Amino acid sequence: MPELRFDDGAAYEQVMGVWSRSVGEVFLDWLKPAPGLRWIDVGCGSGAFTELIVARCAPGAVHGIDPSEGQLAFARTRPGARGAVFQTGDAMALPFPMASFDAAVTALVLVFVPDASKSVAELARVVRPGGLVASYMWDMLGGGFPLDPIINEMHAMGLSPTRPPHMEASSLAALHGFWRAAGLQQIQTREITVQRTFADFDEFWNVETKAPSTAPVIAAMPAADVGELMQRVGAHLAADTDGRITCSARAHAISGRKPG
Repeated sequence: MPELRFDDGAAYEQVMGVWSRSVGEVFLDWLKPAPGLRWIDVGCGSGAFTELIVARCAPGAVHGIDPSEGQLAFARTRPGARGAVFQTGDAMALPFPMASFDAAVTALVLVFVPDASKSVAELARVVRPGGLVASYMWDMLGGGFPLDPIINEMHAMGLSPTRPPHMEASSLAALHGFWRAAGLQQIQTREITVQRTFADFDEFWNVETKAPSTAPVIAAMPAADVGELMQRVGAHLAADTDGRITCSARAHAISGRKPG
């Protein structure tokens, strides 16, 4: 199976950035972080969640880490993320010493990390004693992924969209295990359900098919097969009287504290 790569920050912003912010707002309201904290956003991508930290948490400092320079280049253009420092880095080997931050977060990332447990251990390492470690991840195994309406029909047609390599890391049980293994305490979890409304099916299709999990497969399909896929997907999406389509997605969230 080909590797999923997120190098186009602008395209990612249209597809997953909007979804991520919707979940991120609920997530930050749930965390209720104090102002003035030093934050690290691991796997920050296009900076969608980083921008939320800046806007909603009055941080003392924010670092965004991601392996994709293309994503980081987009993140640096965000007016709302001004003041955040973005740099390339590996989620399993963060380029910071122990106790560098008050809060370490990772949003929609752990299913892409080769060793999620090692990544969570790194989050715990770089926060101070008493510091916050938190994450949210789409419920990939329970039908919570925003692209499921398209991906499910692609599978039904015998197609093979690219899926994250470690979807099992998205379950609440797995997340809880990672947090325990990292020695974190005061662990809390919750589900977050969000919705997104598109003006019509065309907008839904044009936006949601830009994702790297589906775009290359659809681009290689004969026009007749693309038409069939569109019909199959549309048959499962209910439109209101004005043609608007509202879709739901569900994420799992977790937080914990470093002992100290």
